[in-house]
Amino acid sequence: MSGERSVGSEESTASEELRRAVAFLGWDVPAERVVDSGYRIGVAVGAIVTGVAAVVADAVTAAPVGLAAGVGAVHATHRAPVWLASLRRTRALGAAPGLVGRLVLRMRLDPSTERAVEFAARTGDGPLARALSRHERGSADGPTSGLQAFAREWRPWFPAIDRAAALVRTAATAPPERRGRCLDRALDATLSGTTDRLASFVGEVRAPVSALYAFGVLLPLALIALLPAGAAAGVAIGSGLVAGLYLVALPVGLTAASAWLLSRRPVAFPPQRIGGDHPDVPERRGHALVAGCVLGSVAAVVGARAVAAWTWPIAGVGVGAGAALFVFARPRRAVLSEVRDIERGLPDAMTVIGGDVAEGIAVETAVANAGERLDGATGDVFERAGRRSDTLRVGVREAFLGQGGPAAAVPSPRLGGAVALLAVAAREGRPAGDVLLELADQLESLRDLERDARRQLATVTGTLSNTAAVFAPLVGGATVALATGIDAVDVGGLGAGAAAGADALGGGLGTEGGVGAAGAGAAGSESAAADGATSLSVPVLGRIVGTYVLLLAALLTGLATGLERGFDRTLVAYRIGIALPTATATFLVAFGGAGLLI
Repeated sequence: MSGERSVGSEESTASEELRRAVAFLGWDVPAERVVDSGYRIGVAVGAIVTGVAAVVADAVTAAPVGLAAGVGAVHATHRAPVWLASLRRTRALGAAPGLVGRLVLRMRLDPSTERAVEFAARTGDGPLARALSRHERGSADGPTSGLQAFAREWRPWFPAIDRAAALVRTAATAPPERRGRCLDRALDATLSGTTDRLASFVGEVRAPVSALYAFGVLLPLALIALLPAGAAAGVAIGSGLVAGLYLVALPVGLTAASAWLLSRRPVAFPPQRIGGDHPDVPERRGHALVAGCVLGSVAAVVGARAVAAWTWPIAGVGVGAGAALFVFARPRRAVLSEVRDIERGLPDAMTVIGGDVAEGIAVETAVANAGERLDGATGDVFERAGRRSDTLRVGVREAFLGQGGPAAAVPSPRLGGAVALLAVAAREGRPAGDVLLELADQLESLRDLERDARRQLATVTGTLSNTAAVFAPLVGGATVALATGIDAVDVGGLGAGAAAGADALGGGLGTEGGVGAAGAGAAGSESAAADGATSLSVPVLGRIVGTYVLLLAALLTGLATGLERGFDRTLVAYRIGIALPTATATFLVAFGGAGLLI
């Protein structure tokens, strides 16, 4: 009985939101264990932070700092599954226009909701298609297709999909003269919902991004610029405080704010995931590691000799890490570019094939004709598929997606859906020609919508990208150079004060004035020396600022990429691989150039 009460008490601590998130993520652990792990992690983090704070500061400061860190760790652990589930749903809903489009196209060939649902689920990939397939299998023995239950599940995150599903179900029982209008409205509802959500997000995200930019970039950089002036005015600023602020507090805050913004990103068009098992992605981890070590070492040597001795860690880490990420992500980025090239020509290919099929030409012949008439990556895929179909005497699906087929290794849901519809058109014959032409219009609409969405988001993310690679390193490097100039002036003043004290001592040993002057000179020297011992030295300040600049380059670039194109590891790694060396070079050039002017 006590064990049952214990379990019941644990169940009461897990919120329904957390339960749904864990179930959606497909984790094998129950939500209660996540709650329990959060408390354990909070205790551990609080104890560690309390110990560190007690050593660095004092016991009075350590207690509240440790408590805050522990509570924050508990909250972060409990909210992490919810955030991950929200992010995955956002990514999944990017496939909503394509899924509804496949439903509509299949309904035009055959007004059967069951067959349309089966076709859309089978030709899709990702959580959305899997959820539709699950509901379709669950209603296999019932009178419904599972489309209504599917729409009810996803309604809280994308209400337009509920309306589109209702219109598709209505079209199944509507007279032929009204069926096409219902299907058109279903697709328009999905596209309009996507457009409205994106436009609303762009309007809502401007203020949070501006706040992040102001308090995470502009204000910290302005405070950095005040540090040399504070040191010159005799205000002692410890390196531990500056390092804790710029290397711990600010990066953690920026990471949390970025995660919050990405979790609120609405329905979009995420890029395809390019895995390491792709045939065109060689194993490059060793090459990336070697390239990072070699280029990082060269950059460290050049920075130490050409700029300043203290810059070698900044130059080495920035260039080395960036080069390693670039070499690792470049083959995946090339595959992603090829996928986009293929998808860009799909509307033209479907137009050519649809026109031929409407005139009575076989789909296999129409595919070969499209390959001959089109150029680029799309034409190459269809030409190879047509040649394969003619040589091996196989159907459309096997010609594209069979072993060794030109589309077998192309991770594109749009291409996969088009091939599946071509296979259906091969069975239906001439009536499918108009449907293929409709597919061409749908693909063109999706491409225009994706282009407009990215153009709107680019107005928000452009400032972040430029700040990460250029603006922040430029200001940081110039600030450290200013600190160097002020430090040189202080050293000169200290030497002059010591010389004056020595002259006074030599000229008037027997007088009180001489002794007083000497005492004043010695006291000034001692005070200046004490200030120099407690103030922030230029090498330490430079390394702190340089590290902060590199962290900004990684965080802001990742945020800008995630907001604009969806958080994809390939794109994020590729762009950070470019941003880090750029930020490093800008920081070093700004420091060296400003140093020549001071």
